[in-house]
Order: sequence, then structure tokens, then C-alpha cells
Amino acid sequence: MRKIKLAIIFGGKSQEHEISLKSSQEVTNALDKEKYDITLVAITKEGRWLVGEKGQEYLQLNLPNAEIEGGVAIEQSQALTSSDGENGLSKLSDGEKSPFDIVLPIGHGSFLEDGKLQGMLEMLGLPYVFSGTLASALAMNKQKTKLVAKSVGLKVAKEIVLKKGKKYFEKKIIAKLDFPIVIKPIESGSSVGMSIAKSEEALIAGIEKAFEYSEEVMLEQFIAGREFTVAVLGNKKPKALPVIEIIPKTSEFFDYAAKYQAGGSEEICPADLPEKISKKIQKDAVKIFQALDCKDLARADFILSAKDARPYFLEINTIPGMTSASLVPKAAKAAGLNFSQFLDRLIKEAILRNKK
Repeated sequence: MRKIKLAIIFGGKSQEHEISLKSSQEVTNALDKEKYDITLVAITKEGRWLVGEKGQEYLQLNLPNAEIEGGVAIEQSQALTSSDGENGLSKLSDGEKSPFDIVLPIGHGSFLEDGKLQGMLEMLGLPYVFSGTLASALAMNKQKTKLVAKSVGLKVAKEIVLKKGKKYFEKKIIAKLDFPIVIKPIESGSSVGMSIAKSEEALIAGIEKAFEYSEEVMLEQFIAGREFTVAVLGNKKPKALPVIEIIPKTSEFFDYAAKYQAGGSEEICPADLPEKISKKIQKDAVKIFQALDCKDLARADFILSAKDARPYFLEINTIPGMTSASLVPKAAKAAGLNFSQFLDRLIKEAILRNKK
């Protein structure tokens, strides 16, 4: 049986570069080498494309530095020793037929998850796993996603959007949202640049910090409650996997440290919830998945309000974390799929979808 020719793209010009490296290594290790002919494609922080041996070398060189945010230096590709040969984008497509059966992007945040990479792959004629250009772009923009969510009946928190360079009035923000106020860059992942303000001083500082990562900042009414996430898998009849409860241990909310540091959070899967509420969260996750026209896999996050016991939609990730310890693989395991089986199913679904 012919092996599936698979390209794994990782890295990128994103604040989540290090997470991508860790994920791609675990995915590569978990894939059955009897089934897949794997080519690694690294995108460095400066935007250089490294295909094949150079991509593999870049990954191995930088994995020790991927344990901390910002650990990979900008100019690391200069330390590579592999010869260039025919490299970069020219090796991904010869303009006639794709050299790969499927591309698996394992990247998060700007340039890899926001529709830019997806559009480029489509122009090159390269089929890929996960959502298309429009769905990826919409899902990356937290405000646009909330507009779609509201249109299909999901509950969301009140928000105010600020644009860089435009004056805002703290007193008006506080009057509308009250403290605490959640501050988020509109386009970033892994809670990068996010904070919760409980005073006017913290609000101003949080807004300034968020503007370092995005041209727009969203301020949300804080909803006290339990945080949950649910993955949706499939295309024709997408199915929600078991709901996971997230309990941050080292932070006030599920921030970068809580997500990626050892012991940063506790994840309970399946979540200890009444069946009615669990099914409601799963139903809402499928709703937003379909409304955005997501493909193959996505993960939606919710807060179950302590005040009214209703789930409020937060955001959706079109390329969720893909280490064996990440939330989606944990949900897949609870549904009876180990990490390798889960990846097989994901890749198979995408190949079938792209053949139509």
C-alpha cells in the first residue's frame, strides 16, 4: 500500500512559534511511519521556509528552547548545516501536480492559523487539513466570531472594541462593563497579551499591553464561572467530542502559563456536568463550527456562568493544540481514540474532503 505523502508545516512569524515546534515534534513521533512519508517544513521567525532536511534540523536545533515563550531566537536558521539544494516554496509545488497528498499545518496564531497560510496553500494547489481561508480568518478575529455566534443564538459577553490610535474613555468603559474587565488582543491565540483588570490603572496598562499584539483590542464583561472546552470533529456530520473542564492552577485564568507549563492547570475529561448542560455546550460548539464553515476539527471555549448557569461562548480555535497532552487529544482519548488513531482519522477526513 502506497504511503501517504504528508507535509507538516510548523513555526511561523507568530508569538506561538515555540508551541508549534513542540506540537509538530509530538505529531511527527505519533504518526505511523509505515503509513506516512513525512516532509517537515519549518517557517522561521523571520519568515524563511526550510523544507525537508533543513526543516528537520531547524526543529531539532530549537526544541530545547521551545519550553518557554519567546525561547527561539530570531536568527536561528543561520546555524543550520544542511545544504540548501532545491528549497523553500519551489519545493512545495511544481505548478502541475502537488508533491504531497495532504499538508498538515501545525501552527497557531498570526500567519499560520488566520487564513494567510490557507490562502497561499490554495494558490499553490496544495490540499490541507483544517478550515479554509475565510473560516480561519473569521475565527482568528474574536469580535467577528462573536457576531457569527450571536447570529446563531449563542450567548456571549458584552464587549467594547478599541482601535489603535483612537482615543477611548476609561470611565465610559467601566460604566458599561464594570470590573473585572477582560482585555484581549482581537487577533492572537494562547491568551497572548490577555489580562483581567480590576482597577482603572490595570485597565489602562492592560489595553497598552494588548495593543502590542493587535491593531484592535476587545474589552469584555467578566463572567464568573467554570471554563469548558469542546472539540468538534468531522465534516458532513460534525460531532462534538466529550466536554473538558479547565481549572487553572497557577493563574487567575487559562493564560499562557496555565496552558503550557507543567502543572499550570487541571483538565477534567469528561467534565463533571449534568447531561443537559453538557449536551447544550456540545450543541453550541457544533453550531458555531458549522456557522463559520469550519473543516475537519476545531475547539470551542465556553464559560458556564455561576450567575445564571448558562454557557457563554468565548472563542473557537481552528488549529487547536496538537501535543498528546493538549485538550483535543485528551477529548479524543475519552472518546476511544489514542493520539495516533486521532491523527489518522483527522488526516483521512481531510484527504477525502479534498478529493470531492
